[in-house]
Amino acid sequence: MVSALPTADITGLVLAGGRGQRMGGADKGLQLLHGQPLAAHVLARLAPQAGALAISANRHRDVYAALGAPWHAAVLADTLPDFPGPLAGLLAGLQAAKTPWLLTAPCDSPWLPADLAARLAAAVLAQDADIATVVTTNATGNSTGDSAGNSTLHPVFALVRTSLADDLAAFLGAGERKVRAWYARHKTVEVNFADERAFYNINSLQELADFDRA
Repeated sequence: MVSALPTADITGLVLAGGRGQRMGGADKGLQLLHGQPLAAHVLARLAPQAGALAISANRHRDVYAALGAPWHAAVLADTLPDFPGPLAGLLAGLQAAKTPWLLTAPCDSPWLPADLAARLAAAVLAQDADIATVVTTNATGNSTGDSAGNSTLHPVFALVRTSLADDLAAFLGAGERKVRAWYARHKTVEVNFADERAFYNINSLQELADFDRA
């Protein structure tokens, strides 16, 4: 049994294709934290964990192309109109990747862990799963994936088989948009991470300013 996935089998995808509504419509991935765009922080953390990199972006694609240039990161636009959500970015990544696995992270998560790929890969291999995603648990709770209890699911941090591209295209073509609903169609494993801060999303300009001063 294979005990680890080679880095070369993984493409890392930064999801930066949203509207940025909670940031007043700003292109979230290009907002600066400690002098660097948020997406650059995510790229730098994904780079050692993946054999190739890509960015899902629907605006300012030339800026993202320059941002990803040091890592030869491709910039991928949604194939569906009107910003239909993270699954559209995931689909673009699955269709473009030349590796058997795609590792995804949102552009507003600058502290994602250095062992994200390794731990998700260990889980999919151990359970022969199609998808691995992240759940964090507080000090007193048990990992259930239920954000209403003591744990929180972070579904856009995921390792996904690229062979699922056609199924996701059909799911989106039927008008479906919910990430968890698509995961439920496949064998999905939730991997517990202790550090919830590593998966924190910066959702507003005020939050960004507060972290920038820290």
